[in-house]
Amino acid sequence: MRIGYCRISTVDQDPALQVDALERARCDKIFTDRASGGQRDRPELAAALAYVREGDTLVVWKFDRLARSALHMIEIADQLSHRGVEFQSITESFDTSTAWGQCIYQVLAALGQLERSLIRERTLAGLAAARARGKIGGRPRALTPEQERAVLGLLAAGTLSHREIGQLFRCNTRTVRRVRERHRATRSPSHTDGSNGN
Repeated sequence: MRIGYCRISTVDQDPALQVDALERARCDKIFTDRASGGQRDRPELAAALAYVREGDTLVVWKFDRLARSALHMIEIADQLSHRGVEFQSITESFDTSTAWGQCIYQVLAALGQLERSLIRERTLAGLAAARARGKIGGRPRALTPEQERAVLGLLAAGTLSHREIGQLFRCNTRTVRRVRERHRATRSPSHTDGSNGN
């Protein structure tokens, strides 16, 4: 199957141009998002990526309709390649099912790997510099202390699952589990042991 994906930036824009191009490209099914290019939450893109199967082709009107950046586009194309799904961009005449498209894809994948390596090196260098200045590097917490206390309260109540709590606070289930584990680790022995031996 040929699966089309289009994205328009706002609800005021009309996806007809992209949809017409995807229909001319013989797409059997089309997914449409109304979201900015930098927006991470694109449910129709997630649905399209989940829908395609080995032997299918994901088709877009232009590269920038698919991804937030060149690196993001390469990551998606790489994911599709590993699943046996071809990728085509109409405007750029890019098609991984052709020899030329595969050649270009390999070059883009190599550039993507180089960019990931450079980002990692810059991150490690930044953390080393921060440690040298006595600062502790790392990712900031996803939840504020007040939100973590609220999460602990919901966990104690036992009325919501980890997934439901994560949805409520717009974080993933791993974050909820980390809050629970940190709370357990900081509890004093007197709280975890009912007696002190006397």
